[in-house]
Amino acid sequence: MTAAPTPAAPARPASPVLPGDPGPDAGAIARLVAVALDEDLGAAPGRDVTTQSTVDRAARGGADVVAREAGAVAGLVVVPVVLDQVADRLGLPHADVVWHVADGAVVDAGAVLATVTGPTHVLLVAERTLLNLVSRASGVATHTHRWTRALAGTGAQVLDTRKTTPGLRALEKYAVRCGGGTNKRMGLYDVAMVKDNHVVAAGSVASAVRAVRERHPDVAVQVEVDRPEQADEALDAGADFLLLDNMPTDVLAATVARVRAREAATGHVDLEATGNLTLERAREVALTGVDFLSVGALTHSSPILDVALDLDPRSVVAPDAGELRARP
Repeated sequence: MTAAPTPAAPARPASPVLPGDPGPDAGAIARLVAVALDEDLGAAPGRDVTTQSTVDRAARGGADVVAREAGAVAGLVVVPVVLDQVADRLGLPHADVVWHVADGAVVDAGAVLATVTGPTHVLLVAERTLLNLVSRASGVATHTHRWTRALAGTGAQVLDTRKTTPGLRALEKYAVRCGGGTNKRMGLYDVAMVKDNHVVAAGSVASAVRAVRERHPDVAVQVEVDRPEQADEALDAGADFLLLDNMPTDVLAATVARVRAREAATGHVDLEATGNLTLERAREVALTGVDFLSVGALTHSSPILDVALDLDPRSVVAPDAGELRARP
C-alpha cells in the first residue's frame, strides 16, 4: 500500500509587505522608528541599561514574533527597520528575519509571524518598539477586518479618515489596507473636502466648490451634506463625491436614490455614509446603495492585537560557547 504523500509546508513569504500593495511610505516609517527609539533609549545612540548590563555584547540569539490572540496582521514591515536602526545605533551586525506570514494574514492565537536571529542586544533593545508598532498596526487591521466581513457581498467598502495617531498615519492607513479597507485621503493636500465650516466661510456650497476648482483643478472635490436638498446643491456645483453625514437609514436611502436618478446627467458620483456608524448597522447602511462607509474608529479607537517576542533560551550563545546552535 502506498503511503499518502506528506502535505507540503506552506511557502514562506519572501517579503512581509501586503501582497499587491506598495507598503507604507518608507521615509515615514524610518522617521517613525527613529522617534520611537529615541523615546525608549534616549537621544541617539541611546542605551538600554538592563540589557547592556546583563547580556554579553557578543552574545547571539533567536526569537519568534508571536500573535498571542487571533486577528489580522499588519506592521511586519517595520520589523527589519527597527532591527536595523537598533543595530546601527549599537554598532552591531544586523539581525536576520525569516517571515512565516505577510501583512494581511488572518492568524490564530499562537501563530509565529516571524523568526529573528542576531546579536542578543539588538533583539532585546528592539523588542518593545517593534512590538508597539506591530501590535498597534495589527489592532487596526483586525478591527478593519471585522468591518470588511460585515460588508461582504454588499458592494460597499469601509473607508478610514484623517483621525489617525499623530506620526503614525502612514502605518495606520497601511494597516487599514491590510484589514481589507480603503484609504480615503492621506491628508489635506490630495483631496478637497468641503464641510460645513468651509461653506460658511465661502458663502455657499457652489462658491466653495468653484474656489477649489479654480485654484486646484487637479484634485477631486468632495462635499459633506446632511440633508437631501443639499445633495442637489452639491451636484449642481459639480461635486465628484458626496459625504452623507449622520442620516437615518430611510433618509440615507432616499438621498442615494435622489443622486442616482441624476447620474445620466452627472455621471457616477461616489457616495459615502459617515457619522454614527456601528458594526451592528453596517450592513443595513451598505444596502442603501452607498459606495463607502467612513469609519474614524478604525484608527482612533482600535485596541491593539497582543503580539510578543519570545527569546529561545536554547539559542542564546555567549562568545565562549561556540557557534549559534540550530533550533530544532
